[in-house]
Amino acid sequence: MVVHLDAGDRSLSGRGRSRRNPDDPSIPRVGEELAAARALHDLANHLTEDAWATIEKFPN
Repeated sequence: MVVHLDAGDRSLSGRGRSRRNPDDPSIPRVGEELAAARALHDLANHLTEDAWATIEKFPN
């Protein structure tokens, strides 16, 4: 799953995957929710890294 954020002058993406263990019951919605959550978490990490990079450009 891929999520995108368009923030004016920049665009960021996050990716997430989920695979079912063959021993687990088949409940596709759970896998989709996990993939979405992981994609959003990845996007949050990119946003944090971007914010820190911007902050580091400014003098103390």
